[in-house]
Amino acid sequence: MYAIIENSGAQRKVTQGDVILVDLIADSKPGAKVDLGKVLLVGKGEGQATIGTPYVSGATVTGEVVEPVVLGEKLHIQKFRTKKAFKKKTGHRQRYTSVKVDSIKA
Repeated sequence: MYAIIENSGAQRKVTQGDVILVDLIADSKPGAKVDLGKVLLVGKGEGQATIGTPYVSGATVTGEVVEPVVLGEKLHIQKFRTKKAFKKKTGHRQRYTSVKVDSIKA
């Protein structure tokens, strides 16, 4: 069984047992149960899927927090102005929460 969920404006396909990174969940502890957002589609196998309009009513995807804070890959931002003596380099690391998908209920 699989599901497509909406989390932080993005769509993601998940199955039971997957470990995924979601946007930081404040004040989460390892082992805490979380709801993983709105369910757009639930698939039961080959050719069997329930498609929501826009969400599947009564469907839930729950997970368990594995790591409360995970740092993402570092992004480098560079700014410059041509014909001027201006250069600026900064970086950013997004913080995520690692979640293991426990159950998908249609």
